[in-house]
Amino acid sequence: MLEIQVMGPGCTKCNKLADNTRQAAEALGLDYTLEKVTDLDRMLALGVMAPPALVVNGVVKVMGRAPDAKQITALLSEA
Repeated sequence: MLEIQVMGPGCTKCNKLADNTRQAAEALGLDYTLEKVTDLDRMLALGVMAPPALVVNGVVKVMGRAPDAKQITALLSEA
């Protein structure tokens, strides 16, 4: 099971990243959990300095932008 986290304060870009990630994971038929993380300490612990960020299994894959579902599909396929 993939553990996916979207990190950010809950802004429009953060919500878009979460939506795009959900679409990509569903399109791939993945077994996953998706957590939205707004806690600054948890973000900093992973080195996230520019939200939004996409974290897959504890590894930061994207930071400071909200890629589209197609780009996220490629990232999740690698995981």
